[in-house]
Amino acid sequence: MSGRGRKKENGYLDNQMKKIYTIMFVISLALFVASVGALGMYGLNFGVDFKGGSIIELEFKNGAPNIEEVKEHLSKLDDLRDKEVSVNSVGERGVIVRTGDLTEKSHQTIVSSIGGKFPNAGVEEKRFESVGPAIGKELRNKSITAILIVLIAIMTYIAFAFRKLSRTLPLWAMNVAAIVGLLHDIVIPLGVFAILGHFLNVQIGAVFVAAILTILGYTISDKVVIFDRVRENILRGAKADLGTLVHKSVMQTLVRSINNTLTVMLSSFAMFLFGGESIKYFALALMIGIFLGAYSSIFVASPLLVWLTAKRGRS
Repeated sequence: MSGRGRKKENGYLDNQMKKIYTIMFVISLALFVASVGALGMYGLNFGVDFKGGSIIELEFKNGAPNIEEVKEHLSKLDDLRDKEVSVNSVGERGVIVRTGDLTEKSHQTIVSSIGGKFPNAGVEEKRFESVGPAIGKELRNKSITAILIVLIAIMTYIAFAFRKLSRTLPLWAMNVAAIVGLLHDIVIPLGVFAILGHFLNVQIGAVFVAAILTILGYTISDKVVIFDRVRENILRGAKADLGTLVHKSVMQTLVRSINNTLTVMLSSFAMFLFGGESIKYFALALMIGIFLGAYSSIFVASPLLVWLTAKRGRS
């Protein structure tokens, strides 16, 4: 093939890749906007950890009764009058009751009442937790602070690690690209859990914050790996334009990214299937966030870095 033919073919491939990056970026933007909309409409269904209240976990050794029967029975108890109550199944034999703050007397009354209502079920209490509203509010504030500290630490690290590229790639563009990618990775799971909370009464607690922090720590590594490969290609004297260099860097790190993502997602899927109620939604949040992290590293942070750098060049 002649040099002109190869050049024409490479130009066609570059245009096709630009289209793919553009389409995927628009899809990401649509999901992000939809997630923000879900958060605005439904909000997050905070659990006992954040808004205060009590949790009673019961196990029925001879098989759990119908969940609706349990709900109907609890609705008639004086100790739960004027309190919000939710009842969820845990496995085949367990039930979790979440309600407002209970005294020890009310707690014992509820457990014994359920035992009396279902005498042949073999009721056994597995867990009782109670958190005051002041403690829940403090935990919520500390969780937000922890997430903000992590984001600032990430920006500081990127500025330090890639300082030698400041003349070629603006550090602010790398930081913006990384932070936008991270927001993509945590806002979409928040939107998913807002929908789950509204329609399926899925509540989020301190474990969910741990999942968000894990997602932030894990997915930034995907973005830094691509940025680092861009740095290596530039320092080696590559002559291509930035868009081509970034795409080349993405392809060079793609196998590693896929392998790491699949490994974590498979282990998270196992936790989701076989773990208890307390870590089930932690695992689900991890699966969603880590998949989005690999996706956003390629189709959000990378093209955004190219666009922001090109915009600086035109200004």
